[in-house]
Amino acid sequence: MSCLETIQAYGLRSLGIGERLLPRSDFTLCEQVTLIGSGLIWNIYFGALALFFGFFLATGVALAKNAEHPLIRKPAEWFIFLFRGSPLFIQFFLAYESFVLLPKSGIELNLGFVEITAATSWLTRAWAGALIVLFLNTAAYTGEIFYGALRTVPKGDLEAADAYGLAGWSRFRRIVWPTMLRLAWPAYTNEAIFLFHATTLVYFSGFPAWRQKGDALYYASYFADKTFNPFVPYPIVAGYFILLTLLIIMLFGLINRRLNRHLPQAARSRFRFRPQVIR
Repeated sequence: MSCLETIQAYGLRSLGIGERLLPRSDFTLCEQVTLIGSGLIWNIYFGALALFFGFFLATGVALAKNAEHPLIRKPAEWFIFLFRGSPLFIQFFLAYESFVLLPKSGIELNLGFVEITAATSWLTRAWAGALIVLFLNTAAYTGEIFYGALRTVPKGDLEAADAYGLAGWSRFRRIVWPTMLRLAWPAYTNEAIFLFHATTLVYFSGFPAWRQKGDALYYASYFADKTFNPFVPYPIVAGYFILLTLLIIMLFGLINRRLNRHLPQAARSRFRFRPQVIR
């Protein structure tokens, strides 16, 4: 089988398209690169959706934590503390065990005029359960980043908004929110990078790979176990994530320039990569 035929057969295997059986022996470099790249689709799926939905929840959490009323502020503070204070792997484990305890037949909801059954089995699948954990985790980290930026919005900007008669939603949408994003964006870029790296923990979590439709690390581990040589598949995974990181930096850099387009070049905030040892 040529490399082109291998790509056609295994390029979308992680989505259930192409060959159903994995290669058993005589593994080629093309097979490893193709299958691991196919699994990367799931890592991108986890990271992109968690980042997208987490962005909006994080904005709400930051605003809630900045609120004066304790009934609004305290739940946001505890949410951030809970997900930032515990390891992500433990969150995966506890979430999976909690989802497994739900009735397999679903949860019956009595609405008075009608009784419906909400299915729960899908929560134990990686595409849903692991995504929920990543979504909540990144929302907590991003919420703290946005909260810090919200607290440092220049008073001059707020006074200018008051002078123009802006208040309420108009003030937040035109002044507070854009300034908050501009101040938080370099740190948020780091969070986006760490989130995509954290998607590799899905392989080690309790969420199973359904019908061998695993992520990049799933296929890398398969090849490492079969060949007893981890020095080929794992560097391939690292190479894919390095390329993904460069793509994120480029994309977020364009957004950062857009957010800072009204500032002189010397005053623009710049991205600095600060790696975390422990998520």
